[in-house]
This record gives sequence, C-alpha cells and structure tokens, in this order.
Amino acid sequence: MNLTHQPLSRRLSRTDLLALFVLEGERPGLPKGVEVPPGALKGFKGEFRETREIHAVAGSAARVLLLGLGKEKALDAERTRRVAALAVQRSEAAGCASATLLAEEGFAEAAGGAERCGLALAEGALLGSYRFERRKSKPKGRRLRAVAIRGGGAELARGVGKGAVLAQANVFVRDLQNEPANLLTPRDLAAAARKLAKPGRVRCRILDERAMKRLGMGLLLGVARGSVEPPRFVHLVYKPRRRARGRVALVGKGLTFDSGGISIKPSSKMDEMRFDMSGAGAVLGVFHALRTLDVPFEVHGLAACTENMPDGAATKPGDIHTAMDGTTVEVLNTDAEGRLVLGDALAYAVAKVEPDVIVDLATLTGAVVTALGHEFAGVFATSAKLRDELVSAGEETGERLWPLPLTDVHKEAMKGSFGDLKNISGGDLGAGSSAGAAFLAPFVKDVEWAHLDIAGTAWGGTNRDWVGGPMGSGFGARLLVRWLETRK
Repeated sequence: MNLTHQPLSRRLSRTDLLALFVLEGERPGLPKGVEVPPGALKGFKGEFRETREIHAVAGSAARVLLLGLGKEKALDAERTRRVAALAVQRSEAAGCASATLLAEEGFAEAAGGAERCGLALAEGALLGSYRFERRKSKPKGRRLRAVAIRGGGAELARGVGKGAVLAQANVFVRDLQNEPANLLTPRDLAAAARKLAKPGRVRCRILDERAMKRLGMGLLLGVARGSVEPPRFVHLVYKPRRRARGRVALVGKGLTFDSGGISIKPSSKMDEMRFDMSGAGAVLGVFHALRTLDVPFEVHGLAACTENMPDGAATKPGDIHTAMDGTTVEVLNTDAEGRLVLGDALAYAVAKVEPDVIVDLATLTGAVVTALGHEFAGVFATSAKLRDELVSAGEETGERLWPLPLTDVHKEAMKGSFGDLKNISGGDLGAGSSAGAAFLAPFVKDVEWAHLDIAGTAWGGTNRDWVGGPMGSGFGARLLVRWLETRK
C-alpha cells in the first residue's frame, strides 16, 4: 500500500473515501469540494471509535467516513493510531482503491502536535492494513492501494515519513514472526539480518558453530545439540552520523522453534513456538529502521538463533554446560532454554561490545503472561532511570511495559548445587519471570541492564485495531527506536 502526505494547500485529489476525525461533542464539518445528503452529519457524537459511512452526492470523494476520537483530553498517540487503522480497515471493507485521512489543525493539535499526529496516523494506517498471506496458494490480494494523509505542512509530513519507517520496521518483524519454523530456520533468520546491512549505516557479522565453539558458547551450543538445524549468532552494528553519545547493546532470543527439548511441551498450541524468536526479530526490526533513521548512539544488535529439539544428541535434564564467561549451569529443565542462549549472548555483549547499557528482549516465561496478560511486557531494570525511560517509550508507542521485581532473594534461588547456576528455581519460590531475570543477571556483570519479558505481548493480544489477534505483533522494535531517540 502506498502511503503519502498531501498538504492542505493542494486541492483535494479524487478519492474513493474521505475519513474525517471528529472530537466528541464537536460538529462534523466537510472540506470544500465534498457534498453529502442533507442531514447526513447530524447526530454523530464523536465517541471513540464511533463510525458512520456516508455516500457523497458530489465532489472529490465517493464516500465520507466519520470517525469518533472521543474526548479531547483522552486523545493520545495510541487513540490516533487506532482510529487511523480503523479508517483503513473500513476503506478496505468498502472495496475502496484509495482513501484520504484528513488531519485538520484542531485534531493534530489535540493529538499532541502535527508531527506526533502524522507519525501515529501513518503507523495506524500501515499497521492496521497488515496481512500475512504469502504462504497461501490464492491470496486475496488488496484493492486499497493508496492512502493519503492530508493536512498541516512540514511538521505533519515529517511525522508521516517517520511513522512509515517505524511501521515498516514493525511489519518486517511481523513477517519474520509469522513464518512457519520450516521456512524460518536459524540460518534463514541470520540471512534476514545480513540483508539489513547497508554501506555507511549498518554492518552485519554472522557467527557459525565453529566460531561459537572458539568463543566457548557452551550454553547456546548445548540448546542447539538436539536439532539438525545449525545455530547462528548475529552481530549487527549501527554508527550514527555524528560522534556517538555512548554504546548500546540490544540482545534478542532467537528460538525459531521451541519444542521444549527432552522436557517436551504439551502438543496443544506448540505451533505457536514459531514466535519464540520474537526478541531477535525485534532487534532486527530496530536495524531495519536504523537503515533510514538516525539515533545518537552506537548500537549493537545481537541475536542468538537456534532450535530446541529432542533428538538423541539433545541436552538431558541434569547436564551441565559452560557459558562463554566460564559460568557453569545445571540444566534442570530443557524447556528453560531461552535464558541459556541469552546467557551466552549477554556474556558476548559484555566481552566483545563493552556497552554502556544492555537491553534484552525474550519470550522468556509463561509466568509473565499469568502476571500481566497480553497487554504489558515485564521490565526488569538495574536502574530507575533506565526503567523509567523504557516505560515512557512504551507508553508513547503503545508497546507498554510494567516494572517487575528482581531482588537478591530471586538471584540466590538460581544458584546451583553441582554448577554455579541452575536454569530453573525451586517450586516454592514462584515468581517465574523474576527467576528468569535472576538467572540472566550474573552475565551482565556491572553493566546497566534491562530485561524485557515479551512472552505475553509478542502475539495473542487483544485486537487494538493496529495490532492483535493470533499473529505476531512485532512488539519491541518501535519501542526501542523511541528509547534510543529520547535516552538522555
């Protein structure tokens, strides 16, 4: 779908549908050049997500769609994204080939300013139209081919352009998530990362098994032993145009399929374990955006990619593996494999990248879904400053975080009997998400660090117009770009 900005100074182009956004309690008004039947606008209240479709009788639009924004004080980026997505979906349902979304000055100001409004409208329009049909023999195709966001000037246009880049990064992540595991192996995920390389912007290095063995990545290799698919380790690097204000490492869990290994999962919904690479997908999504956008930090993206399968060579409960930094780990449950691959990835970040701050993303625990459901990811941070920065970025992008505790009690519970650590805590402790974070904590040493447990938000969330349902959500990429832009 082609998304463009159209300034108000230009005459309204012919469009199949014109979307008008109306604040609650305000009277809808038509732009010059569009006529509807008498009384067609009456009685529209402007309540949030209220819609009314009207067939125009003359002018540049065949249809007019009224969309309610709700109360002005409640209007924010999230509501703007949602109504934009709804506008596109209604356009498609009506069989339109083109649509125009009118961002009048009052709407843009109420939504937080022209640039913020344009960004949210572009994100909502592109993400609300997302489909994954590439594996269907007869895809439905798309009639809606062109969407114009009309309004404002340079600021709104700048927001639309940036919103399009962020939405495309999210779509890139969703496409990776939604691929079946037989068509997205660790090598395929590494190949997708390699394609992100861009001269002068992004570099990519891929480590194979031999390179991982030389580095001593015994945890990652231990998880990979049960699969015929060889593991890969991705290292992406972005450097800003000006002198970097610091060095950031983003680390993602890249389990392209997780059967649980010897500690095999129940068969029900095991197909959803294609989404266990969502953390790595989000890291790649950040670099998809950084091919175009500029942030003031040197950014390193690390993704530990493997399958977790139960063949005769697979790790057995009770086995001990040694991490890259020399830490020994008792594997008491092979289905707690994500923390193992992240342990080596974090150790690599500390030793090879030497970052000022690390943020990792992982579909790590079912416990976080029990605690927070599908609308919030859990965040564990070593500083209040980092925690608050990430939470704020999540609020702005609609990829929301909720702080969870990580204490010495949780860390003590992860100490092993036969090795330095064990990969699950005792049954009496509970707090499974905190236990997972506690396992990771020793690998970051004294580097400022945050762990995002995205098991609930990566897929299966409530339908919020621009995201939701059984498919991947692309969670994390837009959040992290926002954080990189605003981090002090």
